[in-house]
Amino acid sequence: MAIRRIAKQKTEPSLSTPSTSATDDVSAYLTDAMQRTVLFLDTLLDRGNNYLLHLDQGTPPLLKFEYEVLVDGRDLPQPCNYDLLRLIAPKGMPVNLQARPVLVVDPRAGHGPGIGGFKFDSEIGMAMRAGHAVYFVTFSPEPADGQTLLTVMQAEARFLEEVIARHPQSKAKPVVIGNCQAGWAMMTVDALRPELFGPLMVVGAPVSYWAGSSKLNPMRYSGASLGGSWLASLSGDLGADRFDGVHLVENFEKLNPANTWWDKYYNLWSAVDTESQRFLEFERWWGGYIRMTGSEIESIVENLFVGNRLARGTMMAGDQAIDLHNITAPIIVFASWGDNITPPPQALDWIIDVWGDERAIATAGRTIIYVLHETVGHLGIFVGGDVARKEHDQLVTSLDVIESLPPGLYEMKLEAKVGMEHLRWEQLEPGDYTVHYEHRTMDDIRQINPEGREEEAMFSTISKVSELNAAIYKTWVRPWVKLFATRQVADAMGTLNPMRLQRQLFSDNFPLASIIHEQAKKVRANRSEIAPEHPLRQLEKKVADQISNSLNQFRDLRDAHTVASTRQLFGPNGIGAWLKPDEPDADVAHARALAELEGFRESALAHVAEGGFAEAVCRIVLAGMVSIGAFERRSLRLARLLAQLPANTRRSTGQIDWVRLLKEQARFTAVVPVEALNAIGQLLPDTASRENALALAAAVMMIEPTLANPRSEIIEFLIDTLGVDPQRVIGLARKLTESLEAPPVVKARQKTVLGRRKTRT
Repeated sequence: MAIRRIAKQKTEPSLSTPSTSATDDVSAYLTDAMQRTVLFLDTLLDRGNNYLLHLDQGTPPLLKFEYEVLVDGRDLPQPCNYDLLRLIAPKGMPVNLQARPVLVVDPRAGHGPGIGGFKFDSEIGMAMRAGHAVYFVTFSPEPADGQTLLTVMQAEARFLEEVIARHPQSKAKPVVIGNCQAGWAMMTVDALRPELFGPLMVVGAPVSYWAGSSKLNPMRYSGASLGGSWLASLSGDLGADRFDGVHLVENFEKLNPANTWWDKYYNLWSAVDTESQRFLEFERWWGGYIRMTGSEIESIVENLFVGNRLARGTMMAGDQAIDLHNITAPIIVFASWGDNITPPPQALDWIIDVWGDERAIATAGRTIIYVLHETVGHLGIFVGGDVARKEHDQLVTSLDVIESLPPGLYEMKLEAKVGMEHLRWEQLEPGDYTVHYEHRTMDDIRQINPEGREEEAMFSTISKVSELNAAIYKTWVRPWVKLFATRQVADAMGTLNPMRLQRQLFSDNFPLASIIHEQAKKVRANRSEIAPEHPLRQLEKKVADQISNSLNQFRDLRDAHTVASTRQLFGPNGIGAWLKPDEPDADVAHARALAELEGFRESALAHVAEGGFAEAVCRIVLAGMVSIGAFERRSLRLARLLAQLPANTRRSTGQIDWVRLLKEQARFTAVVPVEALNAIGQLLPDTASRENALALAAAVMMIEPTLANPRSEIIEFLIDTLGVDPQRVIGLARKLTESLEAPPVVKARQKTVLGRRKTRT
């Protein structure tokens, strides 16, 4: 009756006095708040029921897509709990059998699998929309006895072999997407088996664990406060060779107590009518805890979390060192400034430690691209719908260009096409964004870290302390722990963990569950909502913000204390005075890179004048793009169209592998850029070949809207040094573009720019 009276008061004009109106406002708010509370409790009951159901089902991957199991890891010679799935595309999304397959690997960091395909607007959804066959690496909650990191690496290599075997019609190797911990895991496999990989996308993946700052990721200091890796070893031993992933989830939750203890529940309660479904979907994944073997967690903590050995090149796979230099296919790194678990320095600083100099990347024929998001959090990189529709979509649809890029270090930039419709490049670059790849140096990556890298010396000392503590534990304590630890006791302790208990107890097993469900039905049938502008709703929001801010202040004080105590204990005035840190890996890598570059420079100078028409065109294009500072996606696609012209049109003979040639010439221009440009005259001995080479290069670069000056400085310089007629070069460039079997809008764009250049000439 109270609900109906409130509803009636909303529809009829109020003639009440101010005091009566205030009373009605309070009554309306209390009714709304009580109804929200009932729906809130009902949602929490659903969370508990979903948790129990998920356990009964065996904790399957939480994917929005149907699938079939292709390879069961427990059937492999070295069994593990990983499986390879083939995802079935929805109706209306045909698979292009000529397109390269995509393999998505989810992180095993305490949660169950499925975050990569949590919703349709995801990495998987974008790949399916682009016509790729998509495969998924999943895992079950319990590892196989004796499972190690090397076992998992071997299984993942076997999965890639299976994917390749299923796509003989595709000449390209699979694209691999590794999320979070799966990012570094797939980098290790790529370094050991590079012949299995196409482009590797590592998304929110920590690789340089010592990198970062006290503001970006205070979590890295926790290893010091715990004394290193010995506690992870103890946890695995207490579990009778099982480490419960719920402990990792607890660590994540401790990072942000405001969200853990207040924000996520207040957000649900305050907008329970619209927020319940999203909350339940996420909590179903968040509460799907898995376990690892003691060997796995020990290796992860010793090699990565504390030891930082992957970036340093000292991590071992059996008796073989894992060297990231061995990765030959392009690597795309996606990180975000809003990610406090894997901030950009942790995602990118390995590039400095491995390569030392950006020219070393180019001379080795490698391509590394990174993408930085401004705000999205760690999980949003994988599950954010906006991120999927923008960054992931553009990454997937740019694979052809990424493999065509000259070797080097780039940052991928996306720019909305809003307001640029007049440029009309839709056929070369469909979609809502234009993409370009800006040249980057090691200094650019160094500037990403606001506090520099000096503090990494302290983490070198912490790693040495950890090794000492681990040796003491393994020698004197582990035998006694293993003597008394049993799997039954470990399972019971895991069941009693608060993270599990809150879901188990507040489900339909709760004594008042039936009453709450019944009241929730009544509320939904007679919902009386008040507007967000209601004064008491505004007051409620202010109080909620104050509580959240208080918890954030507690977090900041806690983190500041941890940082200060760690610096004091392990810094140069503490243990660091006795356990001296190692030489910075960046310095070692830089010295090695300079020596290698000097050797390659001598070789390059001996061959700089070798080649002909095709080599000259590549050098001109490379020099032009470097002078601009970026490679445009649509420009490289235009280059592909130009490469399809008959050989006599290009004044060349036979079929030319332009991508391979562009990569080869990029190695020259990286170490001998001036000499490579000056040698163009020798590569083009006659006027006709010089004019055609300049025209072909100009046709590629003329599509660039980034040229503020309608004339390319490189083309202008070469026109002068090679002694050719500029008007004839531009006329030939026009003929080239007009002879393309290209869409009319492309021709229109090219004619406009060419005409403008001719006028200036």
